[in-house]
Amino acid sequence: MDCLRGLCAFLVVIHHINLRIKFNQSWLRALLPDDLNRALFWTGSYSVKIFFVVSGFLITSTILARWGTLERIDYRAFYRLRFARIAPCLLGLLAILATLHLAGVTGFTINPKRTNLPRALFAALTFHVNWLETKVSYLPASWDVLWSLSIEEAFYLLYPLLCRYLRPRVLLAIAIGLLIAGPFFRSVLAPNEMATDYGYLANMDCIALGCLTAFFAPRFQVWRNKAQIAGWIGLALVIFIRRLVLPKAFFTDGLDVTVLSLTAALALLGAGTLPRALMLLTAPFRWYGRSSYEIYLTHSFIVILGSQWFTNHHIPIDYAPAWLAGSVIAAGLLGFAVAHWYSEPLNRRLRPQKPLLRETVNV
Repeated sequence: MDCLRGLCAFLVVIHHINLRIKFNQSWLRALLPDDLNRALFWTGSYSVKIFFVVSGFLITSTILARWGTLERIDYRAFYRLRFARIAPCLLGLLAILATLHLAGVTGFTINPKRTNLPRALFAALTFHVNWLETKVSYLPASWDVLWSLSIEEAFYLLYPLLCRYLRPRVLLAIAIGLLIAGPFFRSVLAPNEMATDYGYLANMDCIALGCLTAFFAPRFQVWRNKAQIAGWIGLALVIFIRRLVLPKAFFTDGLDVTVLSLTAALALLGAGTLPRALMLLTAPFRWYGRSSYEIYLTHSFIVILGSQWFTNHHIPIDYAPAWLAGSVIAAGLLGFAVAHWYSEPLNRRLRPQKPLLRETVNV
């Protein structure tokens, strides 16, 4: 699971760097086939969709581990746990971003023609940055990353209440409804191109699929290893050579995200059962994955400031690949530092002090 989260965070960081420093103008581009170039530098949005699947899987697995069944969830404790995990880093980030905006720092200042600081803060704190951006266009990159958090937390505000008060069959029906609504919204109902990527219904099918995968995973223990192998192969095919794997109609019908989510769900079924050799090879991604939330929220500082320095000092483009590697490492170290010395200590202090029934799996 950490491997998949780390891979997603890695691809998001790579994508955001490439938006500012064009690696296809360097010697690196000549070495990369078209599909590999696209997979490395232009799959940031796909990576977030995968992370939604991972998030739903992780949250549901945690609920089942702590309370045994979905309907026994203590939603007050759930909200407190969620607040402890999300709030420290989010509030710290917003305080820094507000300060940088007021100081007029280039790259961090909100365009007044689009919105203002109080409105952006309100959107971030009430989890509708995604909706705001579909109305006013993009906020600065350091604010823009909050669009996905808005979708996740809107989902998790309702999820424990639905688990508590609805029968499993009704929950299943809602999940299936979201799976159907996702591609339909992406292809038909989205009012604009941004809503296709940032809309609530354009993404909640991915979270719902992750939840379903965690719920049904124990019932398919015999198939877990085979499913994981199939999932990783499927992910590789869809991400790296998706033009050959998926018909063009899938992209126009919004089903490309559905197929991607299904392959991610299969990969998650056997989480933790990779062969030892692969565990060693994927260690850097697993390290990245353990601080993926902090890396995701803070990597824009490395990307924005680093790319400004690169451009302002007229660094030759052939140094871009080395700059890319350094930026990826720096983003990981920053996320690790924030997690280790800030968000995790506060998380432990804010969590409920009494154990919540039982901990049967390490998630």
